Amino acid sequence: MPYAATGTPLAPGTPAPPAPAAPPSLRSGTPSSPRPPVLRINLALFALGVATFALLFSTQALLPDLAAAFTVRPDQASWTISAATVALAVAVLPLSVLSERFGRRQVMTGSLAVAVTLALLIPFAPGLGTLIALRAAQGAALAGIPASAVAYLSEELDKRAMVGAVGLFIAGNSVGGMSGRLLTGWVAEGWGWRAALAAVAVLSVAGAVAYRLLLPQPRNFVPGTLRPRAALRSVGGHLSNPLLRRLCVIGLLLMAAFSAVYTAIGFRLVEDPFNLSAGLIGSVFVIYLVGTGSSSMTGPLVERLGRRGALHLGIGAVTGGLLLSLADHLAVILLGLVLITAGFFFGHAVASSAVGRAATTDRAQASALYQVTYYLGASVGGTLGALVYHRAQWEGTVALALSALATAAGITLYATRKAFIERRLGSV
Repeated sequence: MPYAATGTPLAPGTPAPPAPAAPPSLRSGTPSSPRPPVLRINLALFALGVATFALLFSTQALLPDLAAAFTVRPDQASWTISAATVALAVAVLPLSVLSERFGRRQVMTGSLAVAVTLALLIPFAPGLGTLIALRAAQGAALAGIPASAVAYLSEELDKRAMVGAVGLFIAGNSVGGMSGRLLTGWVAEGWGWRAALAAVAVLSVAGAVAYRLLLPQPRNFVPGTLRPRAALRSVGGHLSNPLLRRLCVIGLLLMAAFSAVYTAIGFRLVEDPFNLSAGLIGSVFVIYLVGTGSSSMTGPLVERLGRRGALHLGIGAVTGGLLLSLADHLAVILLGLVLITAGFFFGHAVASSAVGRAATTDRAQASALYQVTYYLGASVGGTLGALVYHRAQWEGTVALALSALATAAGITLYATRKAFIERRLGSV
């Protein structure tokens, strides 16, 4: 016998009322939670980006000081950066698998906690070898953040909001890179490189606390299982995607050029005819704020120019900046660094956000692949940039960076031409 919603029986012949609508959480997979707190997510990821990049490149402004303190060549001192970025590139895929099982927020929190703890120990390193080993461990710890952060944003935000959020996360990277280098430069000038690294540790603690307080619990994450073979199959599937392959290579080349420039610039400015102090060299990294602005413009410019057009714009800006940096006038060099920084962070934000959209499944692995190539670019660019500078001065470093950019531009032009031909064939 049919019953009314109140539980009373209906008269014979009376049609049963329609079944109540399923709750939002059961309809088409739509989460039952209200609209995500976009502002809190953006601020949390911004703080996370600040802490991550302040730690990862904490020794970059100190390279001349480290080379003098340990009586080593520029390329040997640069391993305090390259060891961290190589370790990050190696560890990012395994930690992305853990994030699929235990959650993006949990992995990012654990990674940051370990990295901050190591930051508190690094100032007490007795020698260069120990310092490099601790920096490698720190880079491996930080590997849980980049891929998990982009995966978190792609799951919690819609596509339009995600592009802006990724841009703001990368803007946090630029602020962290600037703050860490500026802080270390001035502290090192007054109290030495050990005190400078201690100051960066304090800065990273503040960023970690802000991130943990602001980032909301995930609403759309569905935990998977720890299946390394499945993860490898996922990686293989992503590698078969031509768009993802191109984005990964472009990220590697952009970062190689950028890392080569900023690894060698300190050595150039400490020598004749500039003879800048450690504090003034650290102040040069205020230019990173330009990257904050350019990366936050990713969403509107991609909508106007398209992904490939935006990449052309970023590569062109970096190329122009490299050519300006060949001058022997400090003001012109600084203008060149402004263009290099703006173009790099913009191009990186475009490529990184495109990875999140191009991958329809296993986004953490897709982001991890991009991060592997991106940080390999940092390692290769930083080491080669310092080595080439030692042998061929600034002109050699610029030639190295221009070669990387020319390759990135060629890949982008190939994709543009391919898309144009496909559109023409589709319209026939």
